[in-house]
Amino acid sequence: MTIAEERPARAVSDFRLPRWVKVLDQTKCIGCHACTTACKSENAVPLGVTRTYVKSVEVGRFPQVRRNFQVTRCNQCTDAPCVAACPTQAMYKRPDGIVDFDKSICIGCKACIAACPYDAIFINPEDHSAEKCNFCAHRLDVGLEPACVSVCPTEAILVGDMNDPASAVSRIVQREPVSVRRPEKETRPGLFYKGAHQATLDPLAARRPDGGLYAWATQGDPRDRQLVRSGHPAHHNSSAAALVSYDVPHHAPWGWRVSLYTWTKGIAAGALAVAVVLGYLGRLGFASSTMRYVAPSLALGFLAVTGVLLIWDLKHPMRFYLIFTRHHWRSWLVRGSFVIGFYGATATVFLVLSVLGGTGALAPGTADRAEQITGGLALAGALGTACYTAFLFAQAKARDLWQSPLLPPHLAAQGALVGAAALLPFAVGLSAPHVAVHALEVTMAIAAAVHLLFVAGEMTLTHPTAHAHLAAAEMLRGRYAGFFWPGLVLVALGVAAPWIGVVAVPFALVGLLAHEHAYVQAGQCVPLA
Repeated sequence: MTIAEERPARAVSDFRLPRWVKVLDQTKCIGCHACTTACKSENAVPLGVTRTYVKSVEVGRFPQVRRNFQVTRCNQCTDAPCVAACPTQAMYKRPDGIVDFDKSICIGCKACIAACPYDAIFINPEDHSAEKCNFCAHRLDVGLEPACVSVCPTEAILVGDMNDPASAVSRIVQREPVSVRRPEKETRPGLFYKGAHQATLDPLAARRPDGGLYAWATQGDPRDRQLVRSGHPAHHNSSAAALVSYDVPHHAPWGWRVSLYTWTKGIAAGALAVAVVLGYLGRLGFASSTMRYVAPSLALGFLAVTGVLLIWDLKHPMRFYLIFTRHHWRSWLVRGSFVIGFYGATATVFLVLSVLGGTGALAPGTADRAEQITGGLALAGALGTACYTAFLFAQAKARDLWQSPLLPPHLAAQGALVGAAALLPFAVGLSAPHVAVHALEVTMAIAAAVHLLFVAGEMTLTHPTAHAHLAAAEMLRGRYAGFFWPGLVLVALGVAAPWIGVVAVPFALVGLLAHEHAYVQAGQCVPLA
């Protein structure tokens, strides 16, 4: 074979798909917003949301002041958290490196928004599906440049193939100093900034203007708790004086329904789990009405409410079935749904066996053994139901407050607290033996004390990141302190359950609900862009 004959074979063997990346040269950006308007026109992005926008920060003090820009958009991550979190693979990664989306299978769960460390994803208010910058993939596929690249008057936006060493983006990234946003998240972004000031890249480096007055507008109602604005609310992390002058605010993705879901799920898991554990310990008989009827009924009832809340929170509630028919196993939203399904099935079998045993359809000894065996399976399902949310929250890599290894046992303690509290009034009303009532009171008191210890540890230990510290501050002293502190005091009354009895129940239940709301919302209130 001659050299000439070998060349075509080598060309085929060396063929590689492109790896599309973007370089934003902030030394050339003039803040004209042409990229924003071109993107809106090309992709029919409605008013109120953007796939890309130009953030500006004033750095310095008068008269030595400079306005610095940052073009903000999806970072096209190599290890994209949004792809891992999406339960239906509506967010997916193409072979050429572009993180794209399929609106037809989006259920609007907002898990991708919670997972994105760059605040690059939003729910389109017209079609209620998640979307973001996708490099204008439809244009790249036919050999055209993205809309923002074609209109930039200073050529500050470059898109190219990182696998081609001769491309402009490859030369810049490999040979010149460039930056990426939030490298500590280990997403390996495909969006590189050249010459960007740190005050624009770090969302906490600049402070917010007093009174919420920005360069060209105000940023919504300052009383809106759910509105997230860029910049540090008190000071800045930059060595230079820095002030945000233009930014695009947005609402936290998960609202009160998610806060309420964590509470109802805790009751559903804790009611049956506490009853079964006390049954194994001999404090609550398997033949008692509290065990046979109340505990599984509470579990199934609050599990149904939890399901309603989860579906209600979807922007496409009629597509909820896609979690089971197009499930993406990496998503903890999917794993949690199957855990809840398993728990619901075992709780149902437990209730059926209990009814059969109570009506005499099963012999007493057979009924007790069957309930004990099924109760063990239900206990495993209950623990999974109580604790899987910790892994769901941990998958939200954008929310540093939720990245705690203590969250699974904390959620288990919360489940025991509200489970015992939910069972106690029924045990008293059904005239359960004193030993059973006392066991529920002690369980409630111990779980309340453990919850308070976990909260004390979470709030007093030094937080590893500025984002986690700021989120904790919002709970302790900020916008959610009105939920956090009353919730703490009310749960503390649950510790007195062995002395005040059923009186402690409403305080413990309401207190934990207030804590859950403060925790869920505070974790989302820190700016990411």
